[in-house]
Amino acid sequence: MKMKILLVEDDQELIKQLTAFLRNENFAVETVSGQKMALKILESRSFDLILLDINLADGNGFVLCSAIKEKYQTPVIFLSALGDEYSTVTGLELGADDYIAKPFRPRELISRINNVLRRQKQGTVLQIGKITVDTQSAIVEKQGEVVELSALEYRLLLVFLNNRKMIISRDLLLEEIFNLSGEFVQDNTLTVYIKRLREKIEDDPKDPVYLKTIRGLGYRMD
Repeated sequence: MKMKILLVEDDQELIKQLTAFLRNENFAVETVSGQKMALKILESRSFDLILLDINLADGNGFVLCSAIKEKYQTPVIFLSALGDEYSTVTGLELGADDYIAKPFRPRELISRINNVLRRQKQGTVLQIGKITVDTQSAIVEKQGEVVELSALEYRLLLVFLNNRKMIISRDLLLEEIFNLSGEFVQDNTLTVYIKRLREKIEDDPKDPVYLKTIRGLGYRMD
């Protein structure tokens, strides 16, 4: 059975291109351009995932996401030209399962969709050692204490948790940061974010247990 996606977007050209691409990837896609139609269609049928823009023909994507999360359990991925950290943090704090800045690469979108759907099947709480991540609320805790992460730090943590035991190159991680921030990110910026993430999740950041450096290759979360 095909997974059903609701695309809430008012850019007609993007709707046309994205709908054709997703259908070619074996997803069933329905589209609406605004908040009112989205809420109306959700009352009559269910979807496996919602792709949501922030600037809509009517209403606002943030308001719509909040309404969806209050009433339904459907995962939401923001697709927005607003790639700044404030917008990203707002989207995640409202319960969005992911946030992708436009323009994005179609194959990356499929990967993000599959990751969210896989997490939905597994449940909303991911755990490694003393660290738990509730992807529904975007809350990270260490031994029951809330860990305050920036949007980029949170995204990096999810990348590692969704690819446990795998070596992830710096180039791939730089792409993840670029796609979230919408801005060019230098290699040393990644080093800073890795350092900050370790300081928040590790007992001893200089001798990490969770996030390890694999010299010459990248990083791995054990």
